[in-house]
Amino acid sequence: MSTTPRMLLVLSENWTLTGGRADLPAAVRWAREAEDAGFDSVMVSEHIVLGPDAAADGVMGNPRDYALPGNQDPYTPWPHSLLLLASIASVTERLRLAAAAVLAPLRHPLLMARELGTLDLLSEGRLLVQPTVSWSRDEYDALGVPFGRRGRLLDEHLEVWAKAWGPSPISHDSEHYPFRDVYFEPKAYRPEGPRLWFGGQRLHGPVLRRLVRHGHGFHPLGRPTPDDLKALDEAMTAAGRDAAELEMIGGTQAVFPDDHSPADLGAALASIPEQLEQGFTTFCVKPNQFIDDPDGVGAFCKEVIRRVTALTG
Repeated sequence: MSTTPRMLLVLSENWTLTGGRADLPAAVRWAREAEDAGFDSVMVSEHIVLGPDAAADGVMGNPRDYALPGNQDPYTPWPHSLLLLASIASVTERLRLAAAAVLAPLRHPLLMARELGTLDLLSEGRLLVQPTVSWSRDEYDALGVPFGRRGRLLDEHLEVWAKAWGPSPISHDSEHYPFRDVYFEPKAYRPEGPRLWFGGQRLHGPVLRRLVRHGHGFHPLGRPTPDDLKALDEAMTAAGRDAAELEMIGGTQAVFPDDHSPADLGAALASIPEQLEQGFTTFCVKPNQFIDDPDGVGAFCKEVIRRVTALTG
């Protein structure tokens, strides 16, 4: 089956290209350049605060690498992802906006639904949301949210969001977020709300359950095993859904020659044809893994599209 890859530009964690403060508007410019080059989407992840556990396993060797649990400097900038995506929505027309690693349990679900629904309306349905529980106990402690309940809190968020996109008034009976007869207006752009992606380091119980019940896309952290994909297919079938309806999000694996240099783009893109054969259609690439010039992101995006077209055309 011939499928045209959709490329996604990761705008988080590019702090070797921009400092994330006064020059944060550069990320908005990069999104516009990505759209002009033919990219399908951009992604912004979030943290609200970081604590000492951010670096519990030691800071990553090469600062261009992905931030993972326990490998990042607590001083790492994490601007508000939804505000940044709202800025990007205002200067783009077709680019999809992926709010990744949305730490839903750190807010009230009605507040979260209000933020997501408004951004979805502003972008005319271009919003993608990947809600998660995350890993940092320090972050939960700072915000006064019980870390051990984060999975149950996320499940309630998903229930409340589904109600919020439906007819008002809505009510919710629960231990954590009870409310009665509230009117939630306006709704999101689509009757079913923004598209939801789910993923993580492993496709196990809670992640699989949420993906099958609520998901429109599967975004694993790393490459899923054949057993993972088989389990996903079986669970979707058992729920009366077709796994083919899920958007499958793959990635590019940057291999750094040392702790000071960017990776080779061609080598990172080489796995895309194989991933296409496995059913993946959307591929993430983080620009600072391959270039050091903040003014070169537009040209980089064009080069990515050129190379991917040559690989798969």
